[in-house]
Amino acid sequence: MSEKEIEVYGKQVDEIKIRPYEHHAKYYETDQMGIIHHSNYIKWMEEARMDLMDQIGLSYKEMEAMEIISPVLSVSCEYHSMVHFDDVVVIEPRITKYNGIKMEVEYRMTDKVTGELRTTGTSSHCFLNRSGRPISLKRSYPEIDTKFFEYTDI
Repeated sequence: MSEKEIEVYGKQVDEIKIRPYEHHAKYYETDQMGIIHHSNYIKWMEEARMDLMDQIGLSYKEMEAMEIISPVLSVSCEYHSMVHFDDVVVIEPRITKYNGIKMEVEYRMTDKVTGELRTTGTSSHCFLNRSGRPISLKRSYPEIDTKFFEYTDI
């Protein structure tokens, strides 16, 4: 691997190294049992997805300014071990499917200190214009399509 090449999820890329997203668990995210409430993991997945998009040069805010929206079609989450207040969770999002119209993202959440697997999840999304009609990024926004395709782990 040359000095310019960097490995991203098993692929070699010339310039950008995708760093995992870290979330420091807050007290208000806990439930009566003192563990993080299950609903928060979905929020963390969204935070990690937005961070991933920023890192690859696809700011969601900029996409919305271009009148592209990407609603969630489905989301799933599997809880492997508990996260507690003050834990730091490392979230690794990966775009696993992308065809210009839809994409799927997988998430792996681990404890920063121990490396223990906490949660895994997926979310699927489509691309729409502001009036709610499906669009193909491949046809309408090839520069955006190229960036998504470059970072899809297929």
